[in-house]
Amino acid sequence: MRVAIVGLGGVGGYIAANFVRAGIDVVGFARGTHLEAIRTHGLEIVEDEFCWSAKIDAREEGELDGYFEGAFDVVIFCVKSYDLADAYKNIASHVDDKTVLLSFSNGVDNGDTLRRLSKCRVLDGCVYILSHIEEAGKIRKKGKVFAAIFGGENEAKDIFVALFEKAQLRYKTPEDIQTALWKKYLFISAFATLTSYYDKSIAWVYENHFNEAQELLNEIQVYASKRGIDIADEVEKALQTASKLPADASTSMHLDFKKNKPVELDSLTGYVQMPFMQKLYGELKNRL
Repeated sequence: MRVAIVGLGGVGGYIAANFVRAGIDVVGFARGTHLEAIRTHGLEIVEDEFCWSAKIDAREEGELDGYFEGAFDVVIFCVKSYDLADAYKNIASHVDDKTVLLSFSNGVDNGDTLRRLSKCRVLDGCVYILSHIEEAGKIRKKGKVFAAIFGGENEAKDIFVALFEKAQLRYKTPEDIQTALWKKYLFISAFATLTSYYDKSIAWVYENHFNEAQELLNEIQVYASKRGIDIADEVEKALQTASKLPADASTSMHLDFKKNKPVELDSLTGYVQMPFMQKLYGELKNRL
């Protein structure tokens, strides 16, 4: 089983390290000083009570010539949503119609993007995790939260079940994957927007701007309902989740704003065409 993980950041790095630790053949793709640190020292994972490392075959995106003949069996994309199309193009020479693709990028339409670009088998998915690159070659994971969610064609889905079971990583395979995607999107869209807007953690937003968080969550669930997705019951669950997170836990979009890096503003905020969300989208766009 040949597995590629494109993007070794907070999500992809954590998954790749666990796969490697379980004996799964993984090639990871990263960039810059993070890539060089992984090549030199391995990838360090820092969890709440312990740290460990994994030696990953890490390469530059597109650095595939001469690696092997044929195609990857599985490709997991853990890049930002705005990089997904380019990430696919960089690996397109090493996939075929039997390859299974899965994107864990933020947003609800990444599977559609991959289906437009390729003739591969494509699953839809998302992941629940609080993690980020703390420094080159080091991933910081906060709290106990981890769940990979994926669904689609049964045979392709079973391949991922086997991988995540071997790595002893929690996963779910809901029959209605679109609703599952929107459940994740509900939380991350609302809190990515508000943590970025206020430059504060999720817990701070919950404590100080509860009504705004509730309003934004309600707007997202109404927008989903217009697309036939019923997640009305998830609004209260999202608020409960926010109330239980570590005090300093934030969102990847907020961290990217703080570091003056490209942000997923269009997919996480601009995508929801509702009044309050669009007001915040306009104000955040002015900060770029």
